Amino acid sequence: MGAALALARRGHEVTLLEAFAAPRPLGSGLLLQPTGLKALSTLGLVDTIRAAGARIDRLDGRDLTGRKVLDVNYADWRKGGHGIGIHRAALFDALHQAMPAAGVTLITGARIIRIEDQRRPVLHDDLGRAHGPFDLAVVADGSASSLRKSVKPGSRARPYPWGAVWANAPDPGGLWNGALSQVYDRAEVMVGVLPVGRGPDTGERLVSLFWSLPVAEMGAFYAGDFDAWKARVRGIWPAITPLLESLTDPAVMARAVYRDVWVGRWNRDATLLIGDAAHGTSPQLGQGANLALVDAVELGERFSGTTTSVAVTAAAYEAGRRRHVMIYQFVSWAMTPLFQSHGGFWAGVRRWLFTPLSRAPGIRQLGAAILTGTARLGRWPDATRP
Repeated sequence: MGAALALARRGHEVTLLEAFAAPRPLGSGLLLQPTGLKALSTLGLVDTIRAAGARIDRLDGRDLTGRKVLDVNYADWRKGGHGIGIHRAALFDALHQAMPAAGVTLITGARIIRIEDQRRPVLHDDLGRAHGPFDLAVVADGSASSLRKSVKPGSRARPYPWGAVWANAPDPGGLWNGALSQVYDRAEVMVGVLPVGRGPDTGERLVSLFWSLPVAEMGAFYAGDFDAWKARVRGIWPAITPLLESLTDPAVMARAVYRDVWVGRWNRDATLLIGDAAHGTSPQLGQGANLALVDAVELGERFSGTTTSVAVTAAAYEAGRRRHVMIYQFVSWAMTPLFQSHGGFWAGVRRWLFTPLSRAPGIRQLGAAILTGTARLGRWPDATRP
């Protein structure tokens, strides 16, 4: 939707082909960084998002003894810097409601299964309908993309062995305001709480609670004793007890599985991958939605008034975005074992090397730049400069 808005507002005729019969969001909460907020500002939606979301000023991660493992403050990046925790439905609604006025044509129930002619794409859905031809086809179907191989046959999308389960819980008193809070037991357990602002239905202030676990154990989690799991969480983090009271059974927990996506060039002729379909990573830096929003806005900028061919413009766009995305692909890959792995080795590395180094002058500021999504090789375009 972000890409559709960005292109439509640059005067292009845009059709959005949506797989769902009724468009809807998937997932729980997410953290919008200064990069994502600037992209939403360019799309004219940031005030709506700020009103719906919750301001986040720091990341606070501790082990079972209360010792700080992760302590990153947005003020180390820039005075007044912050993120916004947001319910996915609130972000979805803001984008979805803006499309009609921008002139985007929305076609629902169109699950694309085949792309014909990458130079002048025609998109075929599972009902036998053909859509197009188009000057440009933007493939934005996520890290589990069913179309990626048809665009880039040599691409890889390795599932991460660790995932998470999520649920929203009410926080009417705002006790969790201001921080993304996490507690770790070595690198094998991670439980976190993210304020996400108003819920989509009641308007009640919510937090998203997440629990990290190996993907291979998810089936056992959903089939297991939920009360025993809640007792375990309370033992790890007693302060979280009030949030657990609203969770009634495993079905309220949404499943999240992540992939490490490498595709090389993102485009093949006039067909282009963006977002997680092009560069999915682990969630350790919380950058997926932000990278995708920046992808969308910079796509609109790149295809504004260009006189070169679509394929050349798409390749130039990808080269510019890679200077940003490659940093987060690498750092997410490198950091994942420190927070999600079996045994004590990587937890020891985190405790004795990563945490002390992250507090050193200069390194702390670099860490804040990476957290905020603002690390980039080369110049930021005006439309996405935080």
